Amino acid sequence: MNRTDMLAQARTRTKPWDIVIIGGGATGAGVAVDAATRGLEVLLLERQDFGKATSSRSTKLVHGGVRYLEQGNVSLVMEALKERGLLLQNAPHLVHDLAFVVPNYSWWEAPFYGIGMKVYDLLAGKYGFGKSRVLSREETLERLPTIQTEGLRGGVLYYDGQFDDSRLLIHLLMTAAEHGATVLNYAGVTEITKGDDGFINGVVAVDGESGERFTARAKVVVNATGIFTDEIRRLDEPDAPTMVAPSQGIHLVFERSFLRGETAIMVPHTSDGRVMFAIPWHEHTLVGTTDTPIDAPSYDPLPFEKEIDFVLETASLYLSRPPKRSDILSVYTGIRPLVKADGAAKTSALSRDHTIHVDGSGLLSIVGGKWTTYRRMAQDCVDHAITLGSLPDTECRTHHLKIHGYDANIDGLSGMGVYGSDADAIRKLADDDSELGRPLHPALPYIAAEVVWAVRHEMARTLDDVLARRVRALFLNSAAAIEMAPAVAALMARELNQDDAWIGAQLAGFHTLAHSYTPASAIKQ
Repeated sequence: MNRTDMLAQARTRTKPWDIVIIGGGATGAGVAVDAATRGLEVLLLERQDFGKATSSRSTKLVHGGVRYLEQGNVSLVMEALKERGLLLQNAPHLVHDLAFVVPNYSWWEAPFYGIGMKVYDLLAGKYGFGKSRVLSREETLERLPTIQTEGLRGGVLYYDGQFDDSRLLIHLLMTAAEHGATVLNYAGVTEITKGDDGFINGVVAVDGESGERFTARAKVVVNATGIFTDEIRRLDEPDAPTMVAPSQGIHLVFERSFLRGETAIMVPHTSDGRVMFAIPWHEHTLVGTTDTPIDAPSYDPLPFEKEIDFVLETASLYLSRPPKRSDILSVYTGIRPLVKADGAAKTSALSRDHTIHVDGSGLLSIVGGKWTTYRRMAQDCVDHAITLGSLPDTECRTHHLKIHGYDANIDGLSGMGVYGSDADAIRKLADDDSELGRPLHPALPYIAAEVVWAVRHEMARTLDDVLARRVRALFLNSAAAIEMAPAVAALMARELNQDDAWIGAQLAGFHTLAHSYTPASAIKQ
């Protein structure tokens, strides 16, 4: 993926694309992969960086959703469990199974959750990750040596999946590009164009780096902008009714010592009615999440003070070493693109099913869903697009499509493992230039060669792109990310032919952004 080439392809094309996709998150990337592998001509336009909003801010789980089973949404759980299995099959370098324990402190919890997890196993069928079972107190402590022991009776073991969200997103986009799609970040759509018949026939976009406007004609325009769905729909119809009910969730990141071992904790009922997870991720401990309705979406949402307090308080009930605010290495906030529903008292009660909506002018919007079901969402979306645009009617080909980086023999849990088959090329960069082999910070596993790779092959353009989404430094340790920033900016400037003024501007912007990942930046409420 080379942005200069992608921009040239977008600007110079005169005939209509089969599909223009607005939005470069999980949904948009999935649609691009599905459409391109069917032989359709695809352009994807993202206003910021790929995955800048929701798709890089998940709980890092590929799962059926235990709480959706409790809500009675069996069809969603079955679909998600099947997609979980396909993701493991198609991207084993980024997806792996993870053991979870539901700790039991009351007599009724073992039989109650034990039965629930057996149902979860049954719904997974051949796509199961492992069999659930009831654990004794001793077995629970063996798996969770840092669990709160007072009153502990035992636990229920089950298996789900874990992944690195923004790394998977980048590899999906690379997969789409390898099948002929044109994908472009920092290219915001500012206008939707229509023909004399009032039907959509393209978009106008602006190159965020040069400010140049260009038009992309299209047989179908897909709105895959997640939390910004309504904003795009109102480019087409200014009075379009609201579809999205945004809700934010936060995650706190701590040192690995808070959760030793390779087993995660799942708390099925917290005081706000949500599930709480404490999981090992990239040699750190990640705890979340919350569910707080908000008025409007943004790219860099801030946590509320009460959310941080809630996660700390809930974690202290289950960890033998209660985490304090001073232990937080990073706090990140994501916004869910929930589909608005009449009569739902809480956003936590809203369905995670996806919705496809076609406006009268032909704008196709896909909203809702979750990371685990991105592939199925994309399949449904492209099926609709084929009908809407009278495109060649070909079958979906993504069920068994190996995602870029596929390597069944690589350990995705170790340093370079998340790059899959690209890891050797990055190591070669380091071998050929000793400067690129140096660590960027003693607290994190990243080396300079990863920065060069991100710029040359993954369309990284800013410090935020590299430190938040190509490597996960900002999400793991915001202070370390700030300390790494000058060296990373210098490497990027050399690759992008930028000067000291660019470096200064990047450092100033990143410094402001990174402070929003520290608990002191929470919004008082």
